[in-house]
Amino acid sequence: MAKVAWGFTCSIDGFIAGPDHDMSWLSASDPMPEGMTASMAGRVGVIISGRSGYDAAKAQRDERDEMTSEAYGGAWSGTEFILTHRPEEIADDPTIVPLNVDVVEAIRRAKEIAGDEDVQIISADIARQALQHDLIDELQVFVAPVFLGDGIRIFDVPGGRRYDWELVEIYEGAERSFGRTYRPKRN
Repeated sequence: MAKVAWGFTCSIDGFIAGPDHDMSWLSASDPMPEGMTASMAGRVGVIISGRSGYDAAKAQRDERDEMTSEAYGGAWSGTEFILTHRPEEIADDPTIVPLNVDVVEAIRRAKEIAGDEDVQIISADIARQALQHDLIDELQVFVAPVFLGDGIRIFDVPGGRRYDWELVEIYEGAERSFGRTYRPKRN
């Protein structure tokens, strides 16, 4: 059965992207152990992204390096949903599927397409919405040794509810970047 995972690399001070979705800071990350990125990418059938990140990636196309220009540094292939209220504006991009649906419907459709593979969320806002509906089965966390000071927070919900996680796995060879998998503690 496919699981819904939220995966990210963050800065020590809790950002998953710099101002304007800048990803150049990822070069401060420790390199992944040989084969880890491809192994993780191979388990993912569908990625769910947000429109802001999509637009930033397109705008920064010439500035991004090999690892940040494509999902999993180009090691992944599959279906990418871009959630947007204006799907017609990006409908001509054959590399994505633009959807104007809520997160519950997006995840339902993604699971249908993914089959036995996982659904990966790579947007803090979409992950926050999925958490509100208890739709995240796994959290994959890596930490880069850098302070960004500003940008897009991992999770920022003033007045929001608490989510507890339990450790499932420590990624062998990625201990320096705090490579961990957690699952939600469900009551």
